[in-house]
Amino acid sequence: MIALLQKRWPVSTEAHIDGRPVAIEVRVSARAHSYRLSIPHYGPPVLTVPRYGRWSEAAAFLARQNAWLAARLERAIPPVAFAEGEHIPVRGEARLIVGTGKVRGRVEEIEFRGKPALRVPGESEHRARRLTDWLKAEAQRDLEKRVAYHARRLQVTAKSVRLRSQSTRWGSCSSTGNLNFNWRLILAPAFVLDYVAAHEVAHLVEMNHSDAFWATVEKTLPRMERGRAWLKAHGRELMAYGVEE
Repeated sequence: MIALLQKRWPVSTEAHIDGRPVAIEVRVSARAHSYRLSIPHYGPPVLTVPRYGRWSEAAAFLARQNAWLAARLERAIPPVAFAEGEHIPVRGEARLIVGTGKVRGRVEEIEFRGKPALRVPGESEHRARRLTDWLKAEAQRDLEKRVAYHARRLQVTAKSVRLRSQSTRWGSCSSTGNLNFNWRLILAPAFVLDYVAAHEVAHLVEMNHSDAFWATVEKTLPRMERGRAWLKAHGRELMAYGVEE
């Protein structure tokens, strides 16, 4: 059955925006009942098609979305590579990426010409991975600390705290008590990471988004709206960092 589906649907197609081709990823969904076009935080636009749809219908749908796609792509946030000379935020503070000129060593927070910077070792082609690993370690440490704090306040236990690289989600909580977080939260101000930690810990009490759930978040984090509002306003910007990983 899988082989048949692969023959039936292309893995990608193209749309033409102002005379230039734009690659579109095609995803077959067993749960989809209609055609859907979406633009992730990074990567190509995605055309989701129902398993039992028709390619002629999908192509016609895509053609009707041409104007919408053009407008969205015009507003898209360009990716920011973890390369020397780029600025990235760490806990909300902009830092310049500076190479050490050495293969070995560790990432260090320094001042460079009077401004905050990150000194990153490794050859240029490996520097992004070294920096990403360091950011993930920092995120793991901060999240474990804030999860433990909110778990004590709400008298619950988190089974684990893990990092993910989701393109659309900042956190999730499983029914078994495993908490997952997007590592890019380390780029945001500390109160934003704290809000997401409180949000997911609150799911250990209420596995929904009811009024009772939001009351639980506010119980452990009275100023939750500050982090929630910041994430709504700037979350897409964070997703543009380090997309080469």
